[in-house]
Amino acid sequence: MADGETALLLARIQFAFTVSFHFIFPAFSIGLASYLAVLEGLWLKTRDDTYLRLFKYWIKIFAVAFAMGVVSGIVMSYQFGTNWSVFSDRAGPIIGPLMAYEVLTAFFLEAGFLGVMLFGMDKVGKKLHFFATLMVAAGTAASAFWILSVNSWMQTPTGHEVNEVGQYVLAGSWLDVIFNPSFPYRLVHTVIAAYLTTALVVGAVGAWHLLKGHDRPGVKRMFSMAMWMMAIVAPIQILAGDQHGLNTLEHQPMKVAAMEGHFESFESHAPLILFGIPDSEEETVHYKVQIPDLGSLILRHDVNLGLEGLDTVAREDRPPVGIVFWAFRIMVGLGFLMAGLGLLGLFMRWRGKFYSSRLLHRFALLMGPAGFVAVIAGWVVTEVGRQPWVIYNVMRTEDAVSAIGVPGVTGSLIAFVIVYFSVFSVGTWYILKLMSHPPSAGDVEPQGPIRSAGITPAAIEEKAWERGEDE
Repeated sequence: MADGETALLLARIQFAFTVSFHFIFPAFSIGLASYLAVLEGLWLKTRDDTYLRLFKYWIKIFAVAFAMGVVSGIVMSYQFGTNWSVFSDRAGPIIGPLMAYEVLTAFFLEAGFLGVMLFGMDKVGKKLHFFATLMVAAGTAASAFWILSVNSWMQTPTGHEVNEVGQYVLAGSWLDVIFNPSFPYRLVHTVIAAYLTTALVVGAVGAWHLLKGHDRPGVKRMFSMAMWMMAIVAPIQILAGDQHGLNTLEHQPMKVAAMEGHFESFESHAPLILFGIPDSEEETVHYKVQIPDLGSLILRHDVNLGLEGLDTVAREDRPPVGIVFWAFRIMVGLGFLMAGLGLLGLFMRWRGKFYSSRLLHRFALLMGPAGFVAVIAGWVVTEVGRQPWVIYNVMRTEDAVSAIGVPGVTGSLIAFVIVYFSVFSVGTWYILKLMSHPPSAGDVEPQGPIRSAGITPAAIEEKAWERGEDE
């Protein structure tokens, strides 16, 4: 492998490594910010202090996750200048304004109200604090909107033209750029994935404490809310994923061909390959297990319609099939397991064993990290499936890289690996430590006669818990 090809590979590995670390934190904080808004809203509506305890419990975890997301995201912007300067120069007139919009909307909302949300509950009015929480949740959603618009434009570029110096510039309306063909599907699919990721974490924490015998009202409430989320939203995500897949088939058929392992085209009755070992050299899938006709039925909704295979493009224009093939199956498999967890929760509610079923609690605990794995697998499908293009059918990845040497990119990659694993391991450890303690009534400050009498909510709840009382 030539030095240029090695430097390109290392630059791609470096960006993949840093963005993978970064992606898991926004996927969690987007959902957790909305969850905090729901908890505070329910507390204001019902005056049930259980919701307030959960709010104060999860806001500490949100603060740490949010901080790690911001830190890990800053690094990626530098790589656009160091490793991908050609891409930055040519695509900057389109990418730059969209990233600026993200700062002007999402970042300002988050930065403006985050301090009030984290530290202002006892310093501002309840309604104002709730408004701050809503604005932080809106800010995280707005951030996802703009970032996904940028990424979607790279997947399905529209609304641009090439100027006299080879840059991609606006041609017409910004709405054509922002609302490119894949953006609505990608936005819905990704935001729902963030909500499911958060629900799985909340459910796993609740399950952990239930397995430990900490069946306090706060623990039971968080577990119940998470399982309702899984039961309702996981099936919606499957439907959203189906629509996203149909859109991808229309605009990026080779990505779908790699996802399905279809090296050859089918005029009709395309099978669905469940498992196998893709071999790009021999252009086949070894040991494949497949279901006849199901590929056409799922992707074209008609068994008599065919599918394009990888044989319709030159080898140099094909994505790496093995990576895309297996990442897609990991994502889909975990999606169905999430739906299964939701159904099991509903079944145990019906049986009256929701809070006593160790099978349900162990399943929920095991599925705790599944959301993170699924979003990373989905990102791999999206980005690796786009190769060899950095801007689909417009700019190749090999043409976007800076004139960098192997020693430079190797050194920075090693530094990133060491620093990221050191810093984020500590952050993750601290989050897990916070999660290891159940929500406490001591998080809610006593007021008035209760405070003067020395009777605390923590003591009241502790006595109720010891007597076996619950919600």
